[in-house]
Amino acid sequence: MLYFAPRMALYLKYRPQSFADVVGQDHVVTTLERAISRGHISHAYLLCGTRGTGKTSVARILAKTILLAGIEDETVKAQATTGIENGSFVDLIEIDAASNRKIEDIRELIEKIQFSPAIAKAKVYIIDEAHMLTKDSFNALLKTLEEPPEYAYFILATTELHRVPETIQSRCQRFLFRTVREEDIIRRLQYIADQEHIKVERDALRAIAHYALGSFRDGIALLDQLRSLEKITLSDVTERIGKTSVAFLEEMVEALTARDPIRIKNSIEHIEESNIPIDLIARELLSLIRTHLHEAIEKKEDTTRILHMIDLLLEMIKNIRLSPVPALALESTLLSLCTDQTSTVPTKQAPVLPTIKVKSQKNEESPSTLPDLRETKIDPSSTSLQNALIEAEEFTIQTVLSHWQELLDAVTPAAVRMSLKSGTIAGIKNDVLELSFPSTFNRDRLAETHASRGIEDILQKMFKKPVRLKLTLDEDTKTVVAGPATDLVEAAAEVFGNM
Repeated sequence: MLYFAPRMALYLKYRPQSFADVVGQDHVVTTLERAISRGHISHAYLLCGTRGTGKTSVARILAKTILLAGIEDETVKAQATTGIENGSFVDLIEIDAASNRKIEDIRELIEKIQFSPAIAKAKVYIIDEAHMLTKDSFNALLKTLEEPPEYAYFILATTELHRVPETIQSRCQRFLFRTVREEDIIRRLQYIADQEHIKVERDALRAIAHYALGSFRDGIALLDQLRSLEKITLSDVTERIGKTSVAFLEEMVEALTARDPIRIKNSIEHIEESNIPIDLIARELLSLIRTHLHEAIEKKEDTTRILHMIDLLLEMIKNIRLSPVPALALESTLLSLCTDQTSTVPTKQAPVLPTIKVKSQKNEESPSTLPDLRETKIDPSSTSLQNALIEAEEFTIQTVLSHWQELLDAVTPAAVRMSLKSGTIAGIKNDVLELSFPSTFNRDRLAETHASRGIEDILQKMFKKPVRLKLTLDEDTKTVVAGPATDLVEAAAEVFGNM
């Protein structure tokens, strides 16, 4: 009968046990070590950053330092060290806020905190994923953070700092963990491979590190998954994680260059099938455009079109986080860029965008050119807008409704136009046009600077006066003047093209 002995996961086996073991967070480690050496320990810390960057490991190392400081007996200290590292030490309490987020859980914590430490001279509470606590739980915790017992210390860790109330943040010393560089991950993976006698190609380690997206844990977990192979090669990695994001980026850039909606659609489908995170593709595309922005600045070239593209991509990344279908946010933005030149609004000629070079895993470069981004401008000779430009009309609800279709025709990109179509006119006062929307998604899309200013500029040209937008939700609007009916099927077709 075969018996399989459980094997400790590599990311647990090689978890840092001292500040010297922590990689890629020197700014955090240095500050904490100096504070400890001077005896300036705070009663509350807030560690924030993306997953797998070492927040929980640093929290446990800091907790161990605080707890062992009061133990003089070497035997007890050795036992305490073992207990802290395996999570069994009675004076170290770790709480996963994702599963212990209710007010009752925090109240139980607060009640128990009144009892003195059992072994050490301190009690340390580590609250992981702190942003998951409810509002009532945060309020209950706040009082204890303001006036903690002398022996109590709190270390909160979170991947979403913006969800932690300012009142909690202000009571803590905050440390921001940086995304770990790929080179640091590669060095750590090579060290573990050497210790475990794992044969692995350097290119394979680089592919694993790239897949890890700045997370030590994810990189080490993938190495652990592949360690049973006789020798880990690049092809072994790609077979398990699929096509690299760089390859998809090349495919996407080529589709944009050809202004081919079908290829854009197919590229997005391939990304979804590969299970590569959509936000990774979006960030790498944004990083690519940023590189060309810097090049344009150094060459003292016009950056208007590049900045416009960056605005669209930044909005896209925000929508990816909020959207129930992240790929849809990427797809709609790329299709908007792809069809910019066919807009019904004539555009000002812009210089050709520099050649885009996408670095592959083998450090080869694949040149391609992204479509020109052109500054939107209303053509005074346009028949649809000629009357509005010749003679200024009174700015009223009726005149806005009469020019509503002209306004929609002038708005770009198509994604912004579709959001505008979902709105209705709630009123006009002091040259401020109030538009009401049924959803926060469409309202927030138009609230973006490039979108709202573009619409205001078009209205200003129509009515020959500065016009401002006020964007509200239907539920907050008392009176709504219904605008033209919106055909949602037609609106969606404008975004996705005739495919």
